[in-house]
Amino acid sequence: MGRTGRRPGNQDTREAILAAARTAFAERGIDGASIRLIAAGAGVDPALVHHYFGTKDQLFLAAMRAPMDPAEIIPPILAGGLDGLGERLVATMLSVWDSPVGESAVALLRSAVSNEQVAAMMREFVVNRILKRIVKELHLDPVDGLLRSGLVASQVAGLIMMRYVIRVEPVASADIPTLAAMVGPTIQRYLTGPVPEADNDAGNEAGDEARRKVKR
Repeated sequence: MGRTGRRPGNQDTREAILAAARTAFAERGIDGASIRLIAAGAGVDPALVHHYFGTKDQLFLAAMRAPMDPAEIIPPILAGGLDGLGERLVATMLSVWDSPVGESAVALLRSAVSNEQVAAMMREFVVNRILKRIVKELHLDPVDGLLRSGLVASQVAGLIMMRYVIRVEPVASADIPTLAAMVGPTIQRYLTGPVPEADNDAGNEAGDEARRKVKR
């Protein structure tokens, strides 16, 4: 009979950790999936997870094959404040997709459409690692801020889909400054324009629930 117990440190171990991490992150989110839980799912010591991937955030990025680290690209976008933020955001995101990592980024987007586990991780990535950070850094109202940043994400995702997946011309071949100049003002309006107030009980209840989620 083969030996039981923890796996040795090899490529199979690394893949087992990634597989366990994808399951844990998809089911529990980043905050709810501990390194100890992921290590137990992979049959390894928690120290081995840190050895291969460092922090939990780094493991999450590796598990979902993220094309970018929000901790690196968001600060420069926000550094100039609200003025011109829409154009900077569009230009930065398109630059990522135009870079050598763009092919893997497109593959990730396609996988999220057809694979619920990848979609769950993508939602976690977008909401907790990008949108909530933007809301916090810009000091936006938690509820309005998530609505605004969610609309920004929908606009950027649609642009990326048209340019890199469906390849609609002339969007597919337009230069980045042109697209940033045209789409940027719409992004800016989502971030700084007025938001209609909910004037009914359902709207107020939805707002209260959204605030509870932001605090988690």
